Amino acid sequence: MPHLWLTIVLLLGSAIVIYLSCELFVNGVEWVGEKMAVGQKATGSILAAFGTALPESVVTLVAVAGGSAAGKELGVGAALGGPLALSTIAYATVGVTLLLCRKHLPKTAEIRTEFRGLARDQGWFLLIFAAKIGLGLIAFAWKPWLGILFLAAYALYIRQEMSGHGDDEEGEREPLTFQRHATIPSTALALLQTGLALLVIFIASRTFVAQLETLGPLVGLPPQLLALLLSPIATELPETMNAIIWVRQGKHRLALANISGAMMIQATVPTAFGLFWTPWLLDKPLLVAAGITAIAVAIMFLCFRAGKISRKLLAAMALLYLVFAALLVTFHLADRAAGVPSGVTALASALART
Repeated sequence: MPHLWLTIVLLLGSAIVIYLSCELFVNGVEWVGEKMAVGQKATGSILAAFGTALPESVVTLVAVAGGSAAGKELGVGAALGGPLALSTIAYATVGVTLLLCRKHLPKTAEIRTEFRGLARDQGWFLLIFAAKIGLGLIAFAWKPWLGILFLAAYALYIRQEMSGHGDDEEGEREPLTFQRHATIPSTALALLQTGLALLVIFIASRTFVAQLETLGPLVGLPPQLLALLLSPIATELPETMNAIIWVRQGKHRLALANISGAMMIQATVPTAFGLFWTPWLLDKPLLVAAGITAIAVAIMFLCFRAGKISRKLLAAMALLYLVFAALLVTFHLADRAAGVPSGVTALASALART
């Protein structure tokens, strides 16, 4: 019992540390974006998304390049788990936060234009994601070389976002936490605050996921099912926390751009690593994750393009994640009843370690 309480304390404590570190991160990265003279959308979609996704991408790289078969399976699962959590749980978090704060998304011509830009991002994601899944269905000798195209696609996305206009400001920047009394903080302190916050987020996220893995046996749940239901949420916790903070500050576009940008990273960089170092062949559970992700992104694409995004629609995206969880639990139970190895276990383990 003491071990259980220690695990719970560490779990809750690491979640609090992640949230507080994300407060420092979003505050710092907004000033870094200002110093680099990029717009707020690029700050959310490139700087913030790249910062929070970098540790996950490094973990994926180490997993697939390590040489072990288990590591390669973990890396492929990670490349599918990230987009799934972002396209369902992260968007739902924005909607739920808006509902709890009793705030609405503005209905202006400027916002509709911004939504059309996000629709373009979702459209490109769908094209890249379709190619990524298609490659997972076939085997051929020169497949690894195609990883270069995925890295090139992300480089083009960065170029497009960074070349955008910087006049899309949304709300006032709060003073830099490390230099509260300065109207314009120094670049060095803005970078230092952002970098330190990222380091703490990475350490706390690893602690959070480790406690989830420990919690399963302590409460009598199969570890793979616990990983299946909670670990994808834990994996994308920094991006989710960023969304909560920005929505609370009234910066809805930054929150949505951060999720969109993180999805583009997850669609390209981990996929490239997987193509370089694994056969990149997807089994049934991974294809289920891909299908749910594609449905979620298609819904967001159509709604962004029509300019019809509401709090309830965003919150409802969580239902797709529940459908995913229910399907995989069903597959897992069916495999156990048939006495065959379950592909769900491999996917759940991958999601738990991304």
